[in-house]
Amino acid sequence: MSGEGVFSTEFRAELADLLRWRRDVRHFRRDPVDEAVLARCLDAFRLAPSVGLSEPWRLIRVESTGARAAVQANFEAANAAALKGYDGDRAALYAGLKLSGMREAPVHLAVFCDDGATKGQGLGARTMPEMRRYSVAGAVMQLWLLLRSEGLGLGWVSILDPDRLAADLGVSADWRLIAYLCIGWPEAQDNTPELQRVGWERRSAAVRVETR
Repeated sequence: MSGEGVFSTEFRAELADLLRWRRDVRHFRRDPVDEAVLARCLDAFRLAPSVGLSEPWRLIRVESTGARAAVQANFEAANAAALKGYDGDRAALYAGLKLSGMREAPVHLAVFCDDGATKGQGLGARTMPEMRRYSVAGAVMQLWLLLRSEGLGLGWVSILDPDRLAADLGVSADWRLIAYLCIGWPEAQDNTPELQRVGWERRSAAVRVETR
């Protein structure tokens, strides 16, 4: 950074590179993550913007054998149900995808939004209460980038029954699951999305912006 709040050309180029290398990781090594590094990355939540400065994120580190087994069973049931939604070649391709790194990733983090949060006094959330959830999603992206800058990978698992997971973890009735995150060291480095590499879908070449 060349000055207070002013960033150099070199920094901007490195930031663009970081964005390109931010990948959804599902293949992890089992090596532990240093707690100091993890804490440094989790500070992304403290620095993240939130509607009305409500800070509605609620984090649970899932470590016990029982809790992890419950989440794994949840994923397997949801994944089997999702497979039934495809047929033919697409079903075969789906069946071969690795869609979770839960078994290998050393760190599991369940991220919830507290829809009943009173901090922020409702500013910005009275007209659009979903802004609390968007705030949590934005904070997750900041965490993702910080982890990547440390060489760590993050996998966002969305093939889950959120109500079942909330019940298994015993969270407040006001909490809504936003993200279940697997964190650890990637087995390999690649800046191409895995789903593109295996032929599931392709990333758009440009952003489409409409004018009204």
